Amino acid sequence: MFRKRFFAVFMVTVLLFGGLSVLTIHALNMNNNFFNTENTVTTATVSENKAIQQKLKNWGYYTGAIDGIIGPKSKTAIKYFQKVNGLAVDGIIGPQTLKALGISTGKYQSSSDVYLLAKCVYAEARGEPYAGQVAVAAVILNRVKSPDFPNTISGVVYQPWAFTAVNDGQIKLEPNSTAYQAAQDALNGWDPTYGCLFYYNPVKATNKWIFGKKVVTTIGKHTFAI
Repeated sequence: MFRKRFFAVFMVTVLLFGGLSVLTIHALNMNNNFFNTENTVTTATVSENKAIQQKLKNWGYYTGAIDGIIGPKSKTAIKYFQKVNGLAVDGIIGPQTLKALGISTGKYQSSSDVYLLAKCVYAEARGEPYAGQVAVAAVILNRVKSPDFPNTISGVVYQPWAFTAVNDGQIKLEPNSTAYQAAQDALNGWDPTYGCLFYYNPVKATNKWIFGKKVVTTIGKHTFAI
């Protein structure tokens, strides 16, 4: 009789604590999935998140630090912004929210555009400092915006004799994660060149006309000019 009671109590204990363990693990998994999903959707780069926070702060939606971390305060501000602007109030920084913030119009956000931009960055500047890689991408985007150049990324990249990497075939190389990140940072608005349309290596440049351009800055081995 004692053994039966002991066994019954033992089984109840196992089931109870086992069930709690399963529930606890399930809850933890749900929590992790939530944050993974949130990070995937709302966090592209630190610079983009800072740009989002700065916009929200400038417009009175956010009072926290500009630290590039989309935490509770940032998410509350995003929801408030979404509500005021007639967007889905979900706290997710999707294309519509970015567009409303004026950070991303969607013009350059297709996967093929990002891929080509990253390819050009890798081919032209893979040995340069990170800011120099972003700068190369920024020059391409500045040309897209300029009336003096084609108005698409592919048009700018493949404009005849525009980039050495296209002429010598290095554009065919597969970009690494750093080149992708640099391309995305440029797409998110970081321009270390301050609007430049040209860059060159003064040691290797052979076309004398490029030296007549106004120099704005030098990053790594590249000189950036208007």
